Amino acid sequence: MRRKGCMILLIVAGVLMAGFGTAYVASEDVRYLTRAGIEQTKILEAREPITEILRDPATTPARRAQLQLVLDARDFAAEIGYEAKQTYTTYADVGRDTLLLVLSASPRNCLCAHLWKYPIVGRIPYKGFFDPAMARREAGGLEQRGYDIYLRPAGAFSTLGWFNDPLYSTAMSDDSVELAATVLHEIAHNTLYVKSATPFNESFAQLAGYRAAEAFFRRRGSVAAAEQAANRWRDEVVLSGYYTELAARLDTLYQGVTDSVAVDSGRAALGRWAREQLEGPIGSQLRTYTIGPMADRPVNNARLIAARIYRTRLSLFEDWYQRHGADIALAVAAHDTQTRGVEGDSA
Repeated sequence: MRRKGCMILLIVAGVLMAGFGTAYVASEDVRYLTRAGIEQTKILEAREPITEILRDPATTPARRAQLQLVLDARDFAAEIGYEAKQTYTTYADVGRDTLLLVLSASPRNCLCAHLWKYPIVGRIPYKGFFDPAMARREAGGLEQRGYDIYLRPAGAFSTLGWFNDPLYSTAMSDDSVELAATVLHEIAHNTLYVKSATPFNESFAQLAGYRAAEAFFRRRGSVAAAEQAANRWRDEVVLSGYYTELAARLDTLYQGVTDSVAVDSGRAALGRWAREQLEGPIGSQLRTYTIGPMADRPVNNARLIAARIYRTRLSLFEDWYQRHGADIALAVAAHDTQTRGVEGDSA
């Protein structure tokens, strides 16, 4: 199943200061922020206006169609009230197939996300790395401490409008529905962001991305693409229910046993249950996704937490959308009003 990367990353300015050399040697956090700042600078310097690329006769017809779709989708986002700003008016070729790696971690006997704290955005249950070696080093350290870890690639991230985010080469897709939904998803983060409420923010952006993509393609008269966007959102809602049930069963297991042998035995049993669900009732409901190797994966708390970040109580987001006349512009505006001044789980 295709995994959409979506990473909120605020690059902290002012790392270079008096005594920086000593701090760089002593602090992994300073090295992390330094690498992030360097990579962000490279990306900003590599940006090209998409309109200039479209005018370039060397641009292939396929790339031209993708970039025009991106501009059209961002214009649609602005039209329906999203804070598009200058997001995705430029393009950056990052020169590799993976923009960054994202690390999630959790104790093996608890569905408890390891949290990293950042300025402005608050506590986040993942950490993004431009440096793969640094990512694997931190993941290895957590694994040695008994954590489940999960490293996954991400092709896009949002700076919440602090920078004019370019379209990254890693976010390009031949799937026009996924490309438009990615644009709308990331711009939705500019529109509404609740501090220290990552599952709310990402689940909201899933609604804002796929339902807006559906409306976008209907406006263009692309009925098949609009239906595909609607069905993909429907699949996300189905998977949200599945992950909620799996998480509830794991919570019950972890509350009822204490020794590692019983935990491992219980996780194996729940892995078999998960496979039966994915190959049976859950898989039969999916319209755009295929289960593939997903059914064979062992239970991993970090992987489950990462999956649920984008799929937390999606049925409630769908209910909210329907209560606002199945109008994504109204639903998003109402979300923005409802959550002003809210932080964390109260979202």
